[in-house]
Parts: sequence; C-alpha cells; structure tokens
Amino acid sequence: MRDFFESKKFKILLGVTIFLAGIMAYAGANDRLTAAPQEILGVALYPFQWVSSHISEGLGQTWEKYVSFDEVQQENETLRQENKQLRDKLVAYDRMEAELRAYKELDKIQEQNPENTYASAFIIGRDTMDVFGGFTVDVGTTSGIHKGSVVVSDDGYLVGIVREANLTSCKVMTVLHPSFAAAAAISRTRDNGILAGSADYAADGLCVMTNLPRHTEAEVEDQVITTGLGEVFPEDVLVGTVSEILPESGGKSLQAVIKPGADIQSLTHVFVLTND
Repeated sequence: MRDFFESKKFKILLGVTIFLAGIMAYAGANDRLTAAPQEILGVALYPFQWVSSHISEGLGQTWEKYVSFDEVQQENETLRQENKQLRDKLVAYDRMEAELRAYKELDKIQEQNPENTYASAFIIGRDTMDVFGGFTVDVGTTSGIHKGSVVVSDDGYLVGIVREANLTSCKVMTVLHPSFAAAAAISRTRDNGILAGSADYAADGLCVMTNLPRHTEAEVEDQVITTGLGEVFPEDVLVGTVSEILPESGGKSLQAVIKPGADIQSLTHVFVLTND
C-alpha cells in the first residue's frame, strides 16, 4: 500500500484532485458553482481545441497556397505565350526593317540596270569549312532562282553565283572561290580580262582579274565591271576596284588584284537576279 502512495500514478491523481478542488473552490467563491462542470470540461478540452484550431488553420492556408500556385502557373503560361508572340512580331519587324533598307539601295541599282529583276535573300548559313566565304540564302526555285543565278550585294556589287538551288534555299559560290569565273573589264580603260577567285588572296577577301594586256593603262582604284560576255552575268555589274597590278607568270599578260565592293564575310543580306 505504501508503494501506491509513493507511485507516480498516485501523485498524478493527487495533483488532478487538488486542481479540480481548486477550480470548485474558485467557482464557489464567485457564485459559479453550477458552471464548474462546464469550465472543468473546457479546461480539459482546451489542448484538443487548440490543436484542432491550428490544424484547421494550417489546412486552410495550404489550400489557399495550392489554389494560388495554380493561378500563378496559369498566369505564367499566359505571359510565356504573350512573350513568344511579341518575340515573333519583333523578329518579323526586324526582317521588314532590314529588307526596307535593302530595297532603298535596290532602287539605285535598278536605275542603272532597269531591265533586271531581283529577289530579296537573307543569309541563313555559312559553311565554316569554306574558306572562300560560301553561304546559303533563304530563297530558292519557288522565287525564280536557279543554278547559275547571279548574286549581288545590297548596293549592287557582284557577290557570286548560285551553285545549287532547292525549293526554298540555295547555296552561293562567291567571287573569292577559285572555280568562279566571269568576263570583266576595267571600266575606265575598257581592258578586258577574266575575273576569278584565288586561293592566294581569298583569306584577305580579294580576288583577281587575269589576262589583262601588257600595255594596259589600268591603275589602282580603277573600277572593275562585268562585260556580259558569255551571257551568264549581266553587263555592267559592279565588281570592285583594282588594288594592285602584277605581271603573270607567263610574262605575256598582267594580273590585277581586285578588292570586291562587297565585304563577302560580313554580308547578311543579298539580292539574287531572277531574270537571267
């Protein structure tokens, strides 16, 4: 029996009895004895009510966060779609602006060559292995372009020739390529020669004009143009200027080093002749 009075259970029971007696005494002193059972029950249930209240509050906040997160996701998706549309419009605007600038220059070209028609073309790819500056443009046979079509810069200088044409794109061989050849002349002296690419000069963005007569009076800075001979290239297309005149290896003629009027490596837009 003595063990019971010294046990934890007895101490807890004694504590609860004293606690309840205290509540009853407080209720009696304040004329609230009839409400004592309810108050005792309220005290006993308070911890459970507190836990229940906080759980309910937590669940409510979690649900609000979930609903809010779903709304944010929808808003983000809407913003992504709107941004994509704006980007697409900006790309289209940039293209139109670039073409407008190019067509302003085209007016000058057509004043000199009114018989020619042109297709606007943006460069969409370059072959990094092609040291002669070859590239691909975004127009093809559906735009009236074919193998052999002539390519000029926005300000009318000869760039090259189409070597392969597909429905919506084509590959261009430039004037720097050793396989390129066109009948040309010194504009001032009318001395004729062959415009061609050269592996010796391509890295510097230069080409050559061979078979110039030894008695030529051509000088540095003279303009070079096409002659139209062979009916591949139109007549009087600007090529560039003479930067140097050298004797050819055979000794019977001269060779002029030509600086093209178009910077082949930095081109982003060209025109392709469609009437040849």
